[in-house]
Amino acid sequence: MVLRKANAGGQIDPKDVVGRDELIADLWGILEQQSVLLSAERRMGKTCIIKKMQADVKSNKLAIYHDLEKVRSPLEFVEAIFQDVEEYLSRGQKVASRTRKLLKDLGGVEIQGFKLPKEIESDWKKILIEIIKDLDTNQDRQVILLWDEVPYMLQNIGDRAAMEVLDTLRSIRQTYPNVRMVFTGSIGLHHIIASLKKAGYTNEPTNDMYPLDVPPLSEADATDLALSLLEGENISTPNSQETALAIAQAVNCIPFYINHLILKLKLQKGNVEPTIITEVINDSLLDPLNPWKMDHYQDRINNYYHNEQRSYAFNLLDILSKSKESLLFDELLNRLRLESATQDKEIARVVLRLLERDYYLIRQKDRKYCFRYPLIKSYWNILRG
Repeated sequence: MVLRKANAGGQIDPKDVVGRDELIADLWGILEQQSVLLSAERRMGKTCIIKKMQADVKSNKLAIYHDLEKVRSPLEFVEAIFQDVEEYLSRGQKVASRTRKLLKDLGGVEIQGFKLPKEIESDWKKILIEIIKDLDTNQDRQVILLWDEVPYMLQNIGDRAAMEVLDTLRSIRQTYPNVRMVFTGSIGLHHIIASLKKAGYTNEPTNDMYPLDVPPLSEADATDLALSLLEGENISTPNSQETALAIAQAVNCIPFYINHLILKLKLQKGNVEPTIITEVINDSLLDPLNPWKMDHYQDRINNYYHNEQRSYAFNLLDILSKSKESLLFDELLNRLRLESATQDKEIARVVLRLLERDYYLIRQKDRKYCFRYPLIKSYWNILRG
């Protein structure tokens, strides 16, 4: 067994990613046919997965990773992709010759490095298409563009530019069948597209991409991770296997929270009994310093739900956090209508769907709703009292 140190939110080396081999194999299989929207709750490990894909890519594929969170304009996006492509081509003593010629024609000067002059900002689409053409024609492998935090970029660049970027990327996927894209992001892309549609956008820019969910680890993999961390951190416990299983189950097999919980147990010192784990979790959730970064569950509703939707979202979550059992829609609606601000049946349906897509809730086979993760239910109870 590999012994590990707790990593509570830091960068994870691809070789230390646990339990994702089957999911990554599925991803490679889908990418043979089409691009992918990789979605999950925050801290589920989306970035770790695509970085591991890049690190372990097979020789018949070219995988290029870029974090787009800090991109603030279409030109900055083009600069980022230009840099990635040139860095790849330089390994074979090549440059993006078509792109550089276009840039010289547009700007009238030789481009130095990867910073593009503001004067050619309006031509970003031409430049991006030429960059992809240079990449596609200078190698004979399938190209996989692994782009992290795409929704943040789209949010940052403004509605009109976001529409044009999405449409251009879809056109590139159709024009260059050897190019695949993987989009990930902490904000659901559906929120960004919904906002664009309110601004008049009518296209479906990702309907050619396959949506794939990143689930928690399996219980076996989560237990193995917890066990390797317990032993790697020399945490004293009467039964390591039993404690590791209790940790995995208590945080719903989510690796980020397993690492955080192990670190908390290490800092407490002393002998660790499985019976204290729930108490330690509650202490962490109550901590005003927010070490588990869970404030986004409230912030996301405030930031991305429409004005008339927010009270429905908060009330629905309040109701389910206090309920000891899952509830049917009619049961939820009856309780919702006890509040004057949440009387509309159709808004309730729309918001429930959003809460499902945002990983708060799940609708079970018996059509009853409940929190997707008991850990989040516990947090919501603490947050909302």
